[in-house]
Amino acid sequence: MGVSDDADVTRLPRDELRRLQDERVREMVRYAYENVEFYEHALDNVGVHPDDVTGVEDLSKLPFTTKEDFRDNYPTGMFAVEMDDVIRIHASSGTTGKPKIVGYTRDDLDVWREVMTRGFRGVGLTAADTLQNAYSYGLFTGGFGFHDGATAMGMNVIPAGGGNTQRQVEMLADLESDAICLTPSYALYLAEVAESMGYDPAELPLSTVLFGAEPCTEPMRKEIERRFDATAVENYGLSEIIGPGVAVECLEQAGMHIWEDHFYPEVINPDTGVPVEAGEEGELVLTTLSKQALPVLRYRTGDLTTLTYETCDCGRTAVRMDSVTGRADDLLIVRGVNLYPSEVESVVLEFDEIAPHYRIDLRREDELDRLDLTVELTETFDGSRDELERRIRKRLSNVLSFTPDTVELVAPGAIERTKVGKVQRVYDHR
Repeated sequence: MGVSDDADVTRLPRDELRRLQDERVREMVRYAYENVEFYEHALDNVGVHPDDVTGVEDLSKLPFTTKEDFRDNYPTGMFAVEMDDVIRIHASSGTTGKPKIVGYTRDDLDVWREVMTRGFRGVGLTAADTLQNAYSYGLFTGGFGFHDGATAMGMNVIPAGGGNTQRQVEMLADLESDAICLTPSYALYLAEVAESMGYDPAELPLSTVLFGAEPCTEPMRKEIERRFDATAVENYGLSEIIGPGVAVECLEQAGMHIWEDHFYPEVINPDTGVPVEAGEEGELVLTTLSKQALPVLRYRTGDLTTLTYETCDCGRTAVRMDSVTGRADDLLIVRGVNLYPSEVESVVLEFDEIAPHYRIDLRREDELDRLDLTVELTETFDGSRDELERRIRKRLSNVLSFTPDTVELVAPGAIERTKVGKVQRVYDHR
C-alpha cells in the first residue's frame, strides 16, 4: 500500500488497474477489520468477514460509512493506529455537531503529496512555477494539502492564506505568481478587488487558477477564465478521504481524474444505495486503498456526480468524475419540485447581463414554500430590468419547470461576497 509511480499507474490498462485495486481492496478490508473496532462490528453485523472479500466486486457486500459514523466515534474512534504513529491532525469544516477528526501517518502524508503533484503536473505546472496558496491554513485540509504537494514538487509556494484580498492582488502582481489555488467564489471576488485597485485581472501573470472546495458550474468557470485570461481547473477532495487531491482535472477539462490506485469510486442511487449504471448520475461513494491512520470503506460523500471510464485525450486511463452538481442533502424541494442550487445557477448565468453572483432565499408563508431569487446585474447592463426579469423567469420555467416567487435584479456588488471559506448561496428561513 505504498506510493505508486504516476507515469505507470495513471495510464494502466483498465484490466491491470483492476488487478491492483482488487489486491488493495483485500488488504484494506482486512486492515480496517483488524484495526478499527467500528469496522469489525459493522462487518460482523452484516455477516461479512474479510475472507469473503476477494476484490472490488465484493465491496457491495459491505455497509456504507457515513459522516454520522465519524461523529459517533469522535474524536479518534475511526483511527487504525495509535496516536504515536499519527503525525498530523485535520478536521472537517462541518457546520453542525462535532467536526470529523482525521489523522495521517508519515506514509499517508507521502500519498497526499503524491496525488497533489499528479494534479499539478497534469495541468502543466513544473518546479519552476510559483503557486500562491489562497486557501486557509489550519484544521481545514485545503491550505496544507496544496502547500505540501507544491513544496514536494519543488515549486515556490506563497502561503498567502485566505482573505486580505488587496494584499493577495499585490502579491500576484509583484511576485509574478504563475498559479493560484482558491475557491471559485473567491476567485471572482479577487478579480473584482483587483479591478477596484486599478489592475486588469487579465494582465496579471497568472496562467493557471486551481479551484475547488465548493461547486462550480461551467459558466462560472468560463467567467473565471475570462476575468484572469488563465486556465481554470477543478480539484476535488474531502477531509474524510484525504483532503484535496482525490480527483483533479487535466488540461483537457473533460472531468476530474480520480486517482483510483488510492481511492476506489462507486456511484449509487442516493435513495436506495444501489449502484447505478456507468454514466448515470448518483451519489459518489469512496473507499480508500492505501490510508493507514484512517482507512475508510464505502464512504457516502453526499456529492452527486457521474463517472466516465473512457481513456482521456491526455492519455490517462483513470476514471473521470464530472463536476459535483449538488449534494444529496442539498436538494431543494419547493412546492413539489426538486432542484439543486447549481441548476438554478447554470440557468441564470446563461444571461450575459447577469454577473456570477446570486442568492436563494427559502421561506414558508401560509403553509406554502416560496423561493426568492436575487441575481446581480453586470456593470455594463443598460437595458430594461422588467424585460430581463421576464426572460429569466421564462428560461427557468422551460429548463427546470419551476418559476421563483420573485426574481430581484440588484446592482453590481449588492450581494455579499465570501472572502474566506465556502460561499453560501442558499438561505433557508423555513
